[in-house]
Amino acid sequence: MTTAVLIIDVQQGLCEGAGEAYDCSGTIGRINSVTLKARESGVAVIFIQHESEPGYLEYQTEAWQLANGLDAEPNDLYVRKTTPDSFLRTDLLEILKQHNVTEIVVCGMHTEFCVDTTIRKALSLGFPVTLVSDAHTSAGNSALSPQQVIAHHNVMLTNITSFGPVVTTVESTELDFSV
Repeated sequence: MTTAVLIIDVQQGLCEGAGEAYDCSGTIGRINSVTLKARESGVAVIFIQHESEPGYLEYQTEAWQLANGLDAEPNDLYVRKTTPDSFLRTDLLEILKQHNVTEIVVCGMHTEFCVDTTIRKALSLGFPVTLVSDAHTSAGNSALSPQQVIAHHNVMLTNITSFGPVVTTVESTELDFSV
């Protein structure tokens, strides 16, 4: 199996100010430990950046940039997207095919939007997914706290079996790319 790590929407506009997600600094630290392990094992690291209308995650604005403290390297890969689905109208699938990727590891934000949608699409495309259980986050909503959103998705996504490939969860400290 050939693996790639997807880092979804860990951008300044979602990690700072009024729109700041829960525990961004801790989540970024855990993502950095995942990407370090990945690079040391020769695993592709792909940063996905959401862009939207003027005034919110607008392309090349400060808010659109990767979050402060997130470790990105020149050899990493980068994908721009405009929907919660990281595959829709992007070159992500082509990049995965070019690198012979057969399974993906997912980190990022917002859990209930772009992380969830991308994972479901990956499953529908035949990719088994490992969700790093402590390396995705949310701002929560009026019904659920961020911690509840995260916990819910860690359980709920692993119960999806109808696509064939499944989601497994693992904590960042337990992730091992050498297996």
